Amino acid sequence: MKDRKLLNIELGRISADEYRNSRPESGVVLVLDNIRSAHNVGSAFRTADAFGVDKVYLGGICPVPPSPELRKVALGAEEVVPFEHVSDVVSLVKRLQADGYKVIAVEQTIHSVKLDAFRREPSARYALVFGNEVEGVQQAVVDACDCALEIPQKGTKHSLNVSVSIGVTLWGIR
Repeated sequence: MKDRKLLNIELGRISADEYRNSRPESGVVLVLDNIRSAHNVGSAFRTADAFGVDKVYLGGICPVPPSPELRKVALGAEEVVPFEHVSDVVSLVKRLQADGYKVIAVEQTIHSVKLDAFRREPSARYALVFGNEVEGVQQAVVDACDCALEIPQKGTKHSLNVSVSIGVTLWGIR
């Protein structure tokens, strides 16, 4: 197979201003629950941009833009994806539910639904909650969510890096 990579100018990318002013709502927001690494938060912004996520909520100890470490990975996505910092993620979950979102903890629980079995309702809006690199989603947050979604895994490890989990989950529910 002979193939050529596309040049950046051939990708048809729009400017940050065009993106901010023209992007349709996806019906998906991300909630980051106490993610401590600026690199993981930056990756979340970059992935949110790639999948057209409507907003990123930064809960608790999450680094918040502007941050050189976050920007190093986000590559400017933090300037086009709307975000909000909240101190209390449980209160945010309740607010999102009141606004009509189905709030889903991406976490391994006794009743979690496997990502490959999840069926997105076309008109539903979803808030996907991702947790701390060590502790995962806080139990109080899991308790407040509508359900939990789990990425099926094989092998000896029981988790993925949170930034990888965000990409896998967004791809899986698209």
